[in-house]
Amino acid sequence: MSTTNRVAQKKRRTHQTILSQEYKPIGECSTLCNCCCVSVQRSHENNAARFLWASKVASHLRISVSQRGFSSVVLKDLKYAESHEWVKTDGNKATFGITDHAQDHLGDVVYVELPDVGRSVTQGESFGAVESVKATSDINSPISGTVVEVNEGLTESPGLVNTSPYEERWIIKVELSDAGEAHKLMDSDKYSKFCEEDAKH
Repeated sequence: MSTTNRVAQKKRRTHQTILSQEYKPIGECSTLCNCCCVSVQRSHENNAARFLWASKVASHLRISVSQRGFSSVVLKDLKYAESHEWVKTDGNKATFGITDHAQDHLGDVVYVELPDVGRSVTQGESFGAVESVKATSDINSPISGTVVEVNEGLTESPGLVNTSPYEERWIIKVELSDAGEAHKLMDSDKYSKFCEEDAKH
């Protein structure tokens, strides 16, 4: 057999091997055929479409702002105070916590001071504190109201603030005395820009 023929046959075998790995026969087909290739190609296209859809959903739910100069996460459906507390309102009730940006700057949290249920809190004023290995920082109330519930889990496991500062790692829940105060807070876009400027200093 000539060298040219052996090289040609080797290329064909290599091409067939690649095809058999990428486009495996499906259903009742025993060998690779056009229907298999089309089915696998459509499967790849469907997977790509599902991945794109999932990415859009993730983008809708939260903003990853690492490309803006800091690595914090900002949720779109929350409001934010300049002192780095977040608030989620639901009718005349609201849930408070500290932001991802705040916990990142604090470092490992070792203690969370919680207020008593029934206490009145005022927008912009301190109602508790977070102590970390680096420092102790006041927690300010983003909106005025009366404390109706505190997250007792943070007493035994204050480090939960670091692992997930949003959602289940809330600090207090209040009954609002002035829901209009929420309009004074920043939305996710404004807060992201605020943190970006803060990171430059």
